[in-house]
Amino acid sequence: MQDRYTRVKWLVGDENFAKFKSTKILLCGLGGVGGFCADALFRSGFCDITVIDADSFELTNQNRQLHSENIGEKKAFVYERIYGFKAVVARIDEDFLKEFKLDNFDVIIDAIDDIKAKVALAKAVNLQEQIFVSSMGGARRIDSSRIKIAPIFKTHTDAFARKVRYELKKANFKGSFDVVFSDESAKCVNLGSFMGVTASFGLALSSLVLQKVLSKA
Repeated sequence: MQDRYTRVKWLVGDENFAKFKSTKILLCGLGGVGGFCADALFRSGFCDITVIDADSFELTNQNRQLHSENIGEKKAFVYERIYGFKAVVARIDEDFLKEFKLDNFDVIIDAIDDIKAKVALAKAVNLQEQIFVSSMGGARRIDSSRIKIAPIFKTHTDAFARKVRYELKKANFKGSFDVVFSDESAKCVNLGSFMGVTASFGLALSSLVLQKVLSKA
């Protein structure tokens, strides 16, 4: 009998699909990148997902963010209502991470746009035991074909990634993790954005997670 996941099962097989169902995911950030990542993972059979975001939907989100018609509502609660995710309304920083049980998760996805929060999260993850992936700068770009995946310290061109690398080194971070970034030069000074790129960042993150879950013993 076919169901909503039939074509995913055809692609990866029943045994691998069972991995998706049992994988515990934490997704940090539900903006133009994180929202599409969440949607793609949910549609692929990942159902144990916790989302963290402190923000409410605003009018200016509507050029690129899923479910942004829900103006004034907390993003995390909207995703909880639509997908059945576990919602945490909080801003990620070092103090929050000291109290939050990060070790409850198999996969941690960083789709945050705040550099200090990204560095704090990277430092808190157990890179030997947990899958950790991160998004760099999706704004100011128009060409989704320039999106790349690389270890954080192998990124280039992306000014946002350069700042993250600098802050990680300053924090004496010794590990490595894969990120989604773009080698396209910025097209504007302000945070102009195009859904074709930001959504593609999120979909690339979801693909990276799926591949890492499949390859994990």
